[in-house]
Amino acid sequence: MKFSFKRSFYLKVRLILPPIIFVILLVSISFFQPNKLPAPGGKNNLNILLISIDTIRPDRLSCYDSRYVQTVNIDKLARRGLVFDRAFAHTPLTLPSHVNMLTGLTPPYHGVHDNARFRLSQDIQTMAEYLKARGYSTGAFVGAFPLDSRFGLNQGFDVYDDRYGTKARQEFFYIERQAEKVIDASLNWLTDQRKPWFAFIHLWDPHQPYNPPEPFKSQFTHDLYSGEVAYVDSQLGRLFSFLEANRLFEETIVILTGDHGESLGEHGESTHGYFAYNSTLWVPLIIASPQIKPGRNNDYVFHIDLFPTVCELIGAEKPKVLQGLSLVPLIKGKKLPRRKVYFEALYAYYNRGWAPIKGYFEGERKFIDCPLPEFYDLQVDFEEKNNLIAQVKLDGYRHELEQLEKNLANPKGSEKQIIDADTLEKLRSLGYVAQPAIASKKIFGPEDDLKTLLPLQEKFAKAMGGYHHGKVKEAVAALKEIIAERKNFDLAYSYLSTIYKREGQIAEAIKILREGLANNPQSYSIISSFGILLAETGLHDEAISVLQIGVSLWDYDPEMWNYLGMAYWGKGDFDKAYEAYEKVLALDPDYPIVFNNLGSLFLSRYLKNNQPEDIDKALNYFKKAISLDPELVSAYNGLGGAYKKIGRWKEAIDCWQKALELNPNYDFPLYNLGITYYELGDKKAALKYLESYLKAKKNISAAEKEKITTLINECRR
Repeated sequence: MKFSFKRSFYLKVRLILPPIIFVILLVSISFFQPNKLPAPGGKNNLNILLISIDTIRPDRLSCYDSRYVQTVNIDKLARRGLVFDRAFAHTPLTLPSHVNMLTGLTPPYHGVHDNARFRLSQDIQTMAEYLKARGYSTGAFVGAFPLDSRFGLNQGFDVYDDRYGTKARQEFFYIERQAEKVIDASLNWLTDQRKPWFAFIHLWDPHQPYNPPEPFKSQFTHDLYSGEVAYVDSQLGRLFSFLEANRLFEETIVILTGDHGESLGEHGESTHGYFAYNSTLWVPLIIASPQIKPGRNNDYVFHIDLFPTVCELIGAEKPKVLQGLSLVPLIKGKKLPRRKVYFEALYAYYNRGWAPIKGYFEGERKFIDCPLPEFYDLQVDFEEKNNLIAQVKLDGYRHELEQLEKNLANPKGSEKQIIDADTLEKLRSLGYVAQPAIASKKIFGPEDDLKTLLPLQEKFAKAMGGYHHGKVKEAVAALKEIIAERKNFDLAYSYLSTIYKREGQIAEAIKILREGLANNPQSYSIISSFGILLAETGLHDEAISVLQIGVSLWDYDPEMWNYLGMAYWGKGDFDKAYEAYEKVLALDPDYPIVFNNLGSLFLSRYLKNNQPEDIDKALNYFKKAISLDPELVSAYNGLGGAYKKIGRWKEAIDCWQKALELNPNYDFPLYNLGITYYELGDKKAALKYLESYLKAKKNISAAEKEKITTLINECRR
């Protein structure tokens, strides 16, 4: 998420930083001749296209179920290849699920269990790295923040296009870009490729909030989720038409899948990530090729099977570490050996301190381990309505799960300790830690089971839904009730602070985050939100203390380094600010906001020291920010300020007007245009912009209001 921080000097320059937001879908299509497999270790140079649709239920694709929406383009793909009726994710969250797909490994090995707080280790090979080493060009085009390059999935990609723009930091949903823009970027890349290539395309749209573009919004007024799916299908039609027109279907392995499903109220869950039922683990999977006999398969297959399948389809030896099985035997009409396959749902564990959910599939049997365990026979009860746990030996299944997790674990270790004694001591010295870290709890009872706590979770979801429909007081009251009942519900603090901030109650926003951090010293959400809010509101010393703790826990998050730089800049410590911004660029070289902030840093240095090299750097940094994000209004405003300082009035005015074109209520360019036209003697234009500035400016001080009013009166005379 991106916040903004204001620094007042004669020219006002706005800084905004990118949001922590968060994800994504995966699909790939593959073509292969079952009777003419490449020789082991050989090479057939087939292209590989992996398409992932985020948050997609198989029953919303008409090749699986025609009741809800007609997905004509995906259906055409399904008619080309093999449709797997029983494909499953291992994790109902975007980042870990895509890590599972692109590494062929489960979370006990690669250690990525949740969005945002984990980063894939560089020691683990991705499918892109594997293919790149075999001569493939590699490109990824992702739709939302959870797959941002900072989380490590960019390993092995020549191009990792995660340019989904910038946005305010404290938002309730992940920053995203629509499927149309993702497909545009992927087509631009594919047009320039020569065989062989590997393309990974992730389309985020079906993820909440459901808001499809027209005409799909009108066509699916009462089922906006299906409208999102219909929109994605229309955009995939453009991609498939390109493949058809360029005869690429004849030499490409296409795999289409999803990272996870969406509950839509099943089992009382409105979205995903909380439980691990089939409503969120069941995903579509289509593998297509001109040489594959079209058909369907009902064997149980999983995301970790995609990597070894690709290896066999291109005739290359698969890495020994892979934990999945090649699906080529199923393509050839054979069977796979019976196996136990791990899954987990740890979002509530890491973000609330609530009980973890782990389990495994074995054929059509499914065991879910939690304080109130569950067992299902999926052959007769795929919707998991009849818990048979009383009919099985619980200890035996728990022992099998324990052994399975142990067998899957990385011998080198994979999970980074979230907090250590030194960090806790720092927090205590700042007065934040009120109790031991809740997430360190190891033994959970029925009171910690997610089924027991579901009413609290859904109350939270209802509160946020109400807020977005204008019920501010009701949302605030509900979030306060949740905090009173469960002090380790970290997002309740973060979201409540955001509401306070949006309502102009900054002191209340800071107060609730201070309380949240005291009760949840391990919470990534609270630490990052609190540090960023402190930096934004000018409490530089406290911001630096909190953000330093944040970067000591998650040193791979460029956003916290960015705000740390802003806090140092606010104190006038340009050197430390620059060091923090350099750290950002080491983590994310294409981060528009930090280039904007560097422009502001050097502009302010120029205003202080009048060194020509500083203004040159400011101009270049602002231009770089705009090249990365042409809609970044703060960069146009800053660039205008830099141009004015060197007497290039026309360019300055053009930049400020461009900023207003993008955001007519942006107060800083209104101010700058008003003052500049006044200085140029055009009092009519100055009056227009100064009056607009007074209307747009929020929380204006009495002194500034008096100053602007005086100028307005002069212009009127």
